[in-house]
Amino acid sequence: MTAQEPSALSLSLRPPEHRVSRKAIGHWTASAALGWLVVIGVQAVVVATSDDPPSWLSVTLVLCCVVGPLHLLVMPQWRYRVHRWEVTADAVYTQAGWLKQEWRIAPISRIQTVDIERGPLEQLFGLARITVTTASAAGPLRISGLDHERAVALADELTRTTQAVRGDAT
Repeated sequence: MTAQEPSALSLSLRPPEHRVSRKAIGHWTASAALGWLVVIGVQAVVVATSDDPPSWLSVTLVLCCVVGPLHLLVMPQWRYRVHRWEVTADAVYTQAGWLKQEWRIAPISRIQTVDIERGPLEQLFGLARITVTTASAAGPLRISGLDHERAVALADELTRTTQAVRGDAT
């Protein structure tokens, strides 16, 4: 280990410090609601326009009408409690998921690119997500649900930090 590399102790797995924006709750709710509306809408159209719809289709339609609203109530709040991020001088830490949770650490010296993405719904809610690409086989780290202004500042900070850290990002 050289003087430039972070110590193994400083990169220990721990909960990241920062939560995502509270606006992410609305974004996740709206995104999931659109999905449920498509699923329920297609089923409802088939049931309504069919002379003899299969009974299983009516059952799944009723189940979707019950499970969908429950999902919309629970999932966004749960994700908000779980999703966290932090950037230190040594690494980027992320924690994400709601049913399947994932914690990731990327040493600053391994960062190759930093991207900001904004889909239509994220733009509507004033949010953005950052993708930090590293030389890891596990793939990039993503921080979703950031205020757009915070995402731009964070991308700028990461870019400056990675340029100042010696390493080959491999």
